[in-house]
Amino acid sequence: MTALGESLAQRMTLGYLCTQYGLVASPRFSEPVTVTSIADDIDSIRPGSLLLITGQHVDAQLLADAEMRGAYAILAPAEAKESLESPDIPVLFGDLDTKQVAELAADIAGKPSESLAVFVVYGEDASASVKVLAEFLHVLGNPVGVVSATGSFSLDRQLDIHYPLSALDMQRLLSVCVEDGASAIAICADSRTLQKDALHAVEVDVLSLAQRTTLRRGQQDVLAQQASRIYGFALGGRTGVAARNEDSDTLAVQSNVFQDDDSTMRLSLSIAMVMSAGVKKNNIRSALRVSRELS
Repeated sequence: MTALGESLAQRMTLGYLCTQYGLVASPRFSEPVTVTSIADDIDSIRPGSLLLITGQHVDAQLLADAEMRGAYAILAPAEAKESLESPDIPVLFGDLDTKQVAELAADIAGKPSESLAVFVVYGEDASASVKVLAEFLHVLGNPVGVVSATGSFSLDRQLDIHYPLSALDMQRLLSVCVEDGASAIAICADSRTLQKDALHAVEVDVLSLAQRTTLRRGQQDVLAQQASRIYGFALGGRTGVAARNEDSDTLAVQSNVFQDDDSTMRLSLSIAMVMSAGVKKNNIRSALRVSRELS
């Protein structure tokens, strides 16, 4: 379960949420009420929260408990409207799917992915590759966040979270990283780390395909579309797709940063990703020299 609220850039009125997401506020005069975070269970409520209720019975006691903990409003299924005709706390009624919830969470968080260079690694070697990518981004001079079931960090601070992460969890983590001063984030896209559609409403800059063999163009396209369908982010536009190539392999081998083939392969993938993001080869070579000196 999750609370989105450690770091937020926006304050949303209930009226705005009604207009934007087709919700109905009860009572109607509560539309000017402002919420500052979103939570999906009672224990995660903070003062100013909008409590999202799904898959549970909604009654007056639940509303009273939410209000006592500091919730400013409730988002409940449309079918609950008849049983809550005169609520003591503002209630938004509507049926949002997972993607709409992700968009709402991103809205309240101020769309944090737009303030970060977002790198997503998908494939059989994703977990190990994310670790090398994060280290390489750091050497390039970027304050980095990491999202992985093997350990998630906002800069040097380890984050205490439960996996796999939902779309709400992802918006919270992105917000925290922005607040901490990160300029880039490396995300492991695997079933241990992320739930389905967890990256909906996340602006992905570079998707990489962490495979142990070199991929042909057609194979890259198939895997990229697969990742997009599973995790909900959009391909095209600003999103580049990167896989190891001859240039990245050559730079990784020449760097002598790693002595084993697997680590060199992961470094090559990291190089391909930052090249896709627009980093120049001279900057990459300088970073590799620094990595070699530090290794």
